[in-house]
Amino acid sequence: MATVTERFLKYVSYETTSDECSPACPSTPGQRELGAALVEEMRAMGIADAYMDENGYVYGTVPGDPEKPVIGLIAHMDTSPDASGKDIKARTVPYLGGDICLNEGKDIWLREKDFPGLSRHKGKHLIVTDGTTLLGADNKAGVAEILTTAERLLRMNGKHATLKIGFTPDEEIGRGADLFDINGFDADYAYTVDGGPVGELEYENFNAAGAKVTVKGRSIHPGAAKDKMVNAQNVAMQYHSMLPELQRPEYTEGYEGFIHLTDMEGNVEESVLRYIVRDHDMEKFNEKKDLMIAVGEQMNAIYGPDTVEVQLRDSYYNMKEKIAPCMYIIDRAKTAMEKVGMTPRTVPIRGGTDGARLSYMGLPCPNLCTGGENYHGRFEFIPVEDMEKCVDLLVEILKMEK
Repeated sequence: MATVTERFLKYVSYETTSDECSPACPSTPGQRELGAALVEEMRAMGIADAYMDENGYVYGTVPGDPEKPVIGLIAHMDTSPDASGKDIKARTVPYLGGDICLNEGKDIWLREKDFPGLSRHKGKHLIVTDGTTLLGADNKAGVAEILTTAERLLRMNGKHATLKIGFTPDEEIGRGADLFDINGFDADYAYTVDGGPVGELEYENFNAAGAKVTVKGRSIHPGAAKDKMVNAQNVAMQYHSMLPELQRPEYTEGYEGFIHLTDMEGNVEESVLRYIVRDHDMEKFNEKKDLMIAVGEQMNAIYGPDTVEVQLRDSYYNMKEKIAPCMYIIDRAKTAMEKVGMTPRTVPIRGGTDGARLSYMGLPCPNLCTGGENYHGRFEFIPVEDMEKCVDLLVEILKMEK
């Protein structure tokens, strides 16, 4: 029987960075490769119906007591394009406190002053990177924890709820729930295993949208540019400067939303700004989108019609509305946490999960912790002991009487 750590270290060897520019599903071939390996592993442990569909989604069932609910556990196979997921060099270090040297040659350190939460893990074994890539605990820790849970359940002779397993592609680019087979999954409710530190339980998330701001300019030889040139780059910078500075993510926390410039490109003739817009409150969410449109209209009043085009597309919504009528699934998770020695903490997700979309598609799906921290970057880490504790949590959720 493989340990959760052994599984995790195997899964992070697959490069599964998703690609927003790819129209394919999965958006990158590494996700399908990992999916195929997971199906093989699931079948080898005794999950007879394990399969991967034509879209790269992986499903399987661990049958249980028909008198208990059918519960789904869901994780995603891709990793964030915010940092490299290629050639991840993961290692386990005993953490005795203080800073951790991730890469001596490049003088890269995981420092307590930068990440104060590190001090909570003194005495544990931390899985870290070499400081040049992300780790992939988001969300391969969830995948490893679910399959380790499944293997333990298979040894319990059905004395647990039926478990439905789902592994999705492309969650990090907002597509994870697009082609999820809810009817075939056939669970009463589910949990995404895609959270952070031990004890966190989440059923509120951002309302989310993406924005593309395209600026058209007029290129003229700079020697003859007076009163003729419109430099799209300058107009783009002016547009960005007119958005509220304090609504940037680096100035917000808790329930505060933001407008985040994710990338920009261009030249004198045309420039493009891409944003993500987030807020827990629907009214404030819509106000942020309206503001971006209004700023575009102001710029067009200055520089002429059609200089600035603002395109907005909603991605997902706050799942709280869909979880509120079935809070018993939150109570179940809290009780299970307490039984395995966790202190439950309900916190708002400053992001989103597949569970938000799935909840609106008819499958209530709050989010559980995996133990990882510092996601989407080179300083990501996860304690071995916390992954093991999360497996205990999942097993407890499945074996509870009601």
